[in-house]
Amino acid sequence: MKLTRRESVQRRHKRIRRQIFGTPERPRLAVFRSNQHIYAQVIDDTKHHTLVAASTVEPTLKSELKSGANCTASVAVGKLIAQRCRSAGITKVVFDRGGNLYHGRIKALADAAREAGLEF
Repeated sequence: MKLTRRESVQRRHKRIRRQIFGTPERPRLAVFRSNQHIYAQVIDDTKHHTLVAASTVEPTLKSELKSGANCTASVAVGKLIAQRCRSAGITKVVFDRGGNLYHGRIKALADAAREAGLEF
């Protein structure tokens, strides 16, 4: 039986989430990629609480970007999430790619967040 791309992503995400867990000292940086946008959240899984979030849907980024579905947009979200993390006192995170392959937009977001000061 051949799986669809969406089913493959969901299977990988379940498999990844068995091992990745965000703590207060090292919260989880979860990334969700849709066809039009990219979203990033920093989550404390012990309290089930989102600490910081950024996405291409936000009016500030939406007005600057031509499209929310390219590597340029991912880099902007990566820099923004890292900036917000630093202002919240978060320096170390665990990266959760959400079942997507570490390539393209996901990799661009992660690299931009690292360059802006987050440690994975």
